[in-house]
Amino acid sequence: MRWQMTCALLGLLCWSTTQADVRQAPEPELRALLQQTVAQADSFQDRFDAEVWLLDMSTRLRRYIPDAEERLSLLRLVHREASKAGLRPDLVIALIHSESHFDRFAISSVGAQGMMQVMPFWKAELGRPQDNLTDNATNLRYGCTILSFYLRKEKGDLNRALARYNGSLGKQAYPAKVVGIWHDVWYVKP
Repeated sequence: MRWQMTCALLGLLCWSTTQADVRQAPEPELRALLQQTVAQADSFQDRFDAEVWLLDMSTRLRRYIPDAEERLSLLRLVHREASKAGLRPDLVIALIHSESHFDRFAISSVGAQGMMQVMPFWKAELGRPQDNLTDNATNLRYGCTILSFYLRKEKGDLNRALARYNGSLGKQAYPAKVVGIWHDVWYVKP
């Protein structure tokens, strides 16, 4: 029964996506890739939750990352690292959107690198000069750990944690930008 519900939901989501963008019909390869991604998504409590979240986020992310395999790989990494750090994956996606616009090779004017714009001094602090901050898995591990630490330090105050993450504590522009993107584009009702 659950499998039938999942298939029906996937069909409905694919149909609504097709209706929104007539130029792109659901492709069998994408469906197979999504099934494979769900099978490899070890950070989800439930396979159905994995399917729903991955399909929803993949649909939203398509305009920024056209390649389905790259998109699903990133989403699986985001979910895993955010979950390990006790963060909401949709919040992490909003931060990535704000920081790098999903460009893994982004470098800021102050030298922050990768999707989550991690400062390279962290590699030296950790005694890991070999780490590559343009590698999504590494960047997400660093970025999620840093944000999680700041959230604990600020006793759950997301605005202050985001300002610390950005190095702009006391200013509201950056936290407002990330929270705005989160609520307008990426928020998933718990």
